[in-house]
Amino acid sequence: MTERYDLHIHSDISDGTQPLTELVPLIRDAGLAGFALTDHDTARGWPQAAELAGEYGLDFLPGGEFSCRYSYRDEQGHERTKSVHLLGYGYDPDYPQLRDEMKRLLDDRLSRARRMADRLAADYPLTWDDVLTQSSDGENTVFGRPHLADALVAVGAAENRADAFDNILHVNGPYHVHQQSMDPLEAIRLVRAAGGVPVVAHPMSEERGPALPLEYLGQMVEAGLAGVEVYHRENSEPNRARLLEFVRERELLVTGSSDYHGAGKPNQLGEYTTSRETVEAIRAQISR
Repeated sequence: MTERYDLHIHSDISDGTQPLTELVPLIRDAGLAGFALTDHDTARGWPQAAELAGEYGLDFLPGGEFSCRYSYRDEQGHERTKSVHLLGYGYDPDYPQLRDEMKRLLDDRLSRARRMADRLAADYPLTWDDVLTQSSDGENTVFGRPHLADALVAVGAAENRADAFDNILHVNGPYHVHQQSMDPLEAIRLVRAAGGVPVVAHPMSEERGPALPLEYLGQMVEAGLAGVEVYHRENSEPNRARLLEFVRERELLVTGSSDYHGAGKPNQLGEYTTSRETVEAIRAQISR
């Protein structure tokens, strides 16, 4: 039987809903051989995740998911931007340029959450303390819109996260504040420079705008992209076929992952997985 790994998992250090002490046993119970912790813009959970993985007989691959954004022109010629998520495995979090960039992103996440909370407070019975209540580590938490959504649910302004996102926190609404991001090509170069292995997450997702063009994926490969998360619920079957053809022509790594967030999303641990052989191929490219 092929050993299965889930290489895209979030804890409550960022926008997941479960602490590692609760999450890692669930990973074991899902029948997985190993996992990567990929909290947003931080490596803070790596030591505890590695310790718990050892306790539960799991293999652990350290990782992270970096907030990126690229510019494109729509069919009318208007300039737009799209959120792109880049997974990085095995990088050195103390590599100076990457460390500084991660600090910039984390500082902006806190500032952005405060500004959005202030805007929401004008129309909803919400305070910054309500948002902090939804965090795992106070202002040291890696804040995102999910924390605001959970706070809105807690004060009775929304039924659940989905309701909060769809009707209050949508990106074109009055409460939204744009998030600082990295350029995807520069993020790839930084992950490589830090000894890590960059893999683009759910590139054909259309939940945050149009799917990434294959032409832009080609630019990412030229910048040093190692692999593509092909098997993800946000990549449709036709788009997976396109991605598989793309990666095979370029001999890239193919991964599959759940993008698990606990109660925050319907994604389930191990719903898509990666083989041990691919995990070892990732490790072979780590140059720390």
